[in-house]
Amino acid sequence: MVNRRTLRDDLIAGLTGTIISLPQGVAFAIIAGMPPIYGLYSAMVMPIITALFGSSWHMITGPATAISIVVFSAISPHAEPGTQAFVELAFVLTFVVGVIQLVMGAARLGTLVNFVSHTVVIGFTAGAGVLIAAKQLKNVFDLPVPQGASFFRILKEVVTHIDQSNWYAFAVAMATLFSAIFIKKYLPRLPHMLLGMIVGSVVAYFIGIEEHGLRVVGKMPAHLPPFHMPQLTWDNVQMLASNAFALALLGLIEAVAIARAIASYSHQRINANQEFIGQGLANTIGSFFSSFAGSGSFTRSGVNFQAGARTPMSAIFAAVFLALTLMFVAPLGDYLPIAAMGGIILLVAYNLIDFKHIRTIVRASKTETAVLLITALSTIFLNLEFAIYVGIIFSLFFYLMRTSSPHITRLAPDPDSPTHKLVNLKRFPHLKECPQVAIVRIDGSLYFGAVEKVADYFQELAETDVRSVLLVAQGINFVDLTGAEWLEREVHKWRERGGDLYIVGLKRVAQDVLIKGGFRQKIGEERFFDTKKEAIAALFERNLIREQVCQKCTARIFEECARMPAPSS
Repeated sequence: MVNRRTLRDDLIAGLTGTIISLPQGVAFAIIAGMPPIYGLYSAMVMPIITALFGSSWHMITGPATAISIVVFSAISPHAEPGTQAFVELAFVLTFVVGVIQLVMGAARLGTLVNFVSHTVVIGFTAGAGVLIAAKQLKNVFDLPVPQGASFFRILKEVVTHIDQSNWYAFAVAMATLFSAIFIKKYLPRLPHMLLGMIVGSVVAYFIGIEEHGLRVVGKMPAHLPPFHMPQLTWDNVQMLASNAFALALLGLIEAVAIARAIASYSHQRINANQEFIGQGLANTIGSFFSSFAGSGSFTRSGVNFQAGARTPMSAIFAAVFLALTLMFVAPLGDYLPIAAMGGIILLVAYNLIDFKHIRTIVRASKTETAVLLITALSTIFLNLEFAIYVGIIFSLFFYLMRTSSPHITRLAPDPDSPTHKLVNLKRFPHLKECPQVAIVRIDGSLYFGAVEKVADYFQELAETDVRSVLLVAQGINFVDLTGAEWLEREVHKWRERGGDLYIVGLKRVAQDVLIKGGFRQKIGEERFFDTKKEAIAALFERNLIREQVCQKCTARIFEECARMPAPSS
């Protein structure tokens, strides 16, 4: 709820956000291949729209690093970066991205982002960080690297032509980079990127910008984002459609992830579908006001929250302050060297690599590490939009591999437990089993991908002397049609052997297909039990435990065994 107190807090947070948005807007525009002014336009228009139509109180939308590099990758094969043709295609791409996001939001596909693992996002952003750093080497060393060159081509050009470097440009880039790092580490409350750019510009001024051929960003127009109709021809839309879908998906993943991360501290409930609509409107409307594709920014959103923002009004204040600031800083572009921006972008690229989470992934899981590496390497060496799909496909592949191999184990009663608790025989191999009944526990879903492994296990079990099976099913969360059909066949198989198969503790929610498909009735209501004690008692009552076998048995693991004849000598 907006009131006088929240307005005051949002005003302060908005002013703080403006200081962050200024250098980032310019940097992200350069990464995207756009003239710097369009980064500032995007940082003015998009936050206002998502503040009005999104669900997050604190997230700031606008130009973002990974999104910007995908924009560059999508359009650079069709137009020279920085040209008017490139800018026109960027607006078309942004419009199509927004429409896709709006359609996904209207179709309530907010849960779609849950199927893209966090590892894929970390791998993609890490790869994007490496690629962004490589692409900025030409500005840091002031070398004529061809536009659109691959990662290896860039490295080759830099190494083979290093003797042609403009070392004055390199000095400006390093002065910018290390001053920004120093300020961030020792003066964390100050805007390190903005001050780093100022240091780099001052160094360039004293070195001599014109004397040593230092290229500058150039004077920017000091006016508000102009209205501009995107060139929405069928050829343009068709040419960019596949890139737009990947970009739309990446933007939504980033936005929802950032909104949820901040909401975990603010205790706000995030509506993913509403966030889809907010992002879609930001891109759609933004494309008519000289903005290129954007998404949530973790840096600006985090600063906004930490600065004390209370409502989405802080994003609106930040956009208004940025528009006012542009009137004063636009003429200063003639004093901002490209090399200084190169130094800032190197820092941005480094910050994209989440070393903390990467170390956690490497320690925790080999399959997640594989997904991380595949996504990162695909990002560096393949088309960026394709890299997103590769990461998602492999992430889902490894997930299906895991779920298709449910954990299956044999259980036996623990005689030392007062309740004769069933325990895992792999952990307690000294415990005895009943020679007539195998107690089997399955942990995992019983669906089409997992049925083959489960069926193989039960086939091997059928080749032993065991006559009946007690299936402990508390760990089964889902049974699909294939699983239900297998379960029905398995019951008939054990009955033909003179035994039976009983099912214990299967959750009601997991029985949905069994009940609706009539499988529970076909299997037999009498074969479903709530507790293991009831199922074991039924085995004895229904004479599935043969007395003649018990006379030779010394295991005596069940309480009911005490009523059976003593073992014959």
